[in-house]
Amino acid sequence: MLNDAYLALLKKHGGSYKVNKVAGGHTGILKDGAPFMTLTPGMFDYEARLRAMDAAGVDLAIVTLTSPNVYWGSARQSLEAARAVNDDMSAQSRRFPERIRFMCSLPWQHPKLALPELNRACDELGAVGVMVLANIDGESLTHHRYGPIWREIDRRGLPVLVHPSAPPATKDLDLMKYNLIASVGFMFDTSLAVSRMIFDGFLERHPRLKLIAAHGGGALPYLAGRLDICFDNMPACREKISERPSSYLRRIYYDSVVFQQESLELALKVGGADKLLFGSDYPHNIGDMKGCLSRVNALPAAQRDAVRGGNAIRIFSL
Repeated sequence: MLNDAYLALLKKHGGSYKVNKVAGGHTGILKDGAPFMTLTPGMFDYEARLRAMDAAGVDLAIVTLTSPNVYWGSARQSLEAARAVNDDMSAQSRRFPERIRFMCSLPWQHPKLALPELNRACDELGAVGVMVLANIDGESLTHHRYGPIWREIDRRGLPVLVHPSAPPATKDLDLMKYNLIASVGFMFDTSLAVSRMIFDGFLERHPRLKLIAAHGGGALPYLAGRLDICFDNMPACREKISERPSSYLRRIYYDSVVFQQESLELALKVGGADKLLFGSDYPHNIGDMKGCLSRVNALPAAQRDAVRGGNAIRIFSL
């Protein structure tokens, strides 16, 4: 979910992020000329979300700010944008206490500001988790300067949604046409970020961290065997970890935003029934609350109930 104050700040201070018309006459957010996020009315309308939830049979939503989040502008502007979104989401969760929770956004690129905002969002506003993009303005999530933020998140045992953004070097990857960021670039961004975290020993350093890889983990379930065989045969892959990557893939969580049953079942097989969460991508233009739920409902009963809500109730302490 977004709000008008956030969008106004992005338009004014977004730098390489621009808000312009895109193919089809819609308004989109572009990175270096490449569109990657289409604005929809539902992003600004909580009552419309509740109607969509009612129509699909969804009781409660945990909302987040999508990409490009607040990783732009000066330190002051980034913090102002994060606070505008966190305050609004908190207000909406109080307005609809049985229907809405939220994961806070942070000015990650400014750790000295991000930590106080994390504490404020959790202790005062009621955030139940943290949102982070798969790259922070082109920088890796494992960069040492984000260490204090990750340590506090781990101390609190918070769920963290890793959501993709425009990949680094978007222009060099020639992603300007055909909405290749949304279809392929996002999957690459998440897969690279989480793979790097695995090989870096990140999950061992942060044992209480509940990491959620968006969109069924990107390509990670499909790549699990390749990650393992590289670990088995390449010393560089064993510098910081002693277990095969597939074992770490069972420690992270996945959402159900995959759009085909076979992909959902692969994520379930790689991650386990206790690691899959219902998600829909609503209110993005490719969001499909009913379709994503129908695929979850097609699972065997015990798995279905865990994915539909049991796992989320557990990890978010709802």
